[in-house]
Formats: sequence, C-alpha cells, structure tokens
Amino acid sequence: MNIICLDLEGVLVPEIWIAVSKSVGIPELSRTTRDEPNYQKLMDFRLDLLKKNNIKLPDIQNVISGMELLEGAYGFAASVRSKTQLILLSDTFEEFANPLMKKLSWPTLFCNTLVTEEDGTITGYKIRKQDGKKQSVMALRTMNMRVFAAGDSYNDLDMIREADSGCLFRAPEQIRKDCHDIKCVDTYDELLKQITNFLE
Repeated sequence: MNIICLDLEGVLVPEIWIAVSKSVGIPELSRTTRDEPNYQKLMDFRLDLLKKNNIKLPDIQNVISGMELLEGAYGFAASVRSKTQLILLSDTFEEFANPLMKKLSWPTLFCNTLVTEEDGTITGYKIRKQDGKKQSVMALRTMNMRVFAAGDSYNDLDMIREADSGCLFRAPEQIRKDCHDIKCVDTYDELLKQITNFLE
C-alpha cells in the first residue's frame, strides 16, 4: 500500500508564524524552520518573544482564522487523496491547525500540542515525538507501506530521506544548495507528477 506524507506550512498553507509576525508587527517572529534547523531553539525564541510582547493564543488564532490556503492547494490535495492516502506531518500545533484543516476538508494531521494557561498565555509545548516526521515515516514503512514524502524546510529532510521516495517543494535556495541529493519542484503540477510516478 502507498501513502503520501506532506509537510503543511509552506506546502499547502502559508507559514503561520510569518502571518503572525506581519499581523503583530514583530519581524523576528517570521523566523521559521526554513531559517533555523534546531526546532527547540526556534520555539524557545518564539515563546520568549510572545511573552515579552504579551501575545496570547487567541491573538494567534485570530490571525490564523483569516488565513487562506496557498493557491491551488485544495485541488492538489484533493487530487492526491483521490489516488491514495495522505497524511500531513507537521511541527505546528493542534491549537493552530483546525481552521486550516477545515479548509482542506479535514485530512489526517500529525502535529504537536501547546501548553497554555487559562488566560491564553502560551507557556510551552509538547512534542508528539522527537523527530516526529522521520519517526512517522519509519513506522509506516514497518507496516509495509510505501511512502512518498515532501516538504520545504530543514525539518523535512530526514522525513524525505527516510521515505521510499520524495522531494523538496518550493524550498529556499540555501536548502537546495545544501541538499543536492534531493530533487526540488516548485509547482503543484510538478509535485503531483512526482507522486503519480511513485504510485505507478
């Protein structure tokens, strides 16, 4: 059996933290896993900024509720789901994802969870599993699944390399330079072609 594993942000939806950064006027919040390979370091940096600027979960959720899918994402995801199973593997959080999952017709999503206080202050986060994307692909393969994986950031590389096949999607130039061993495509048509070839 075949299964497709995709990253969420930068692949099907815009980067949430970039949207939040623009909305609250804090440029430093626009830093993502495209820029920082160390996820814990990145999240600690983000949480410190949120605390210093008194930005709470409802503030972020309000920004997310106004976000739209990337152009063409819905049709692409629907095409993939008509061919085989699709799982989204993301380092985002359940508390962020629901409005976007609704717009994608509720695909399966494996992600992390925030720790918040009653007033909405974000105090921490719970990682579903260390190296969760790679570990998910490994687990699927132990069940005799053939896995294709795609993403756009440093935290997607292990997932892609662990899969039976995969590629980068709209990755920034530095990641392309660092990862000559991984093919990169830039349109949904190209990505769908990669997936279709894998399924044949």
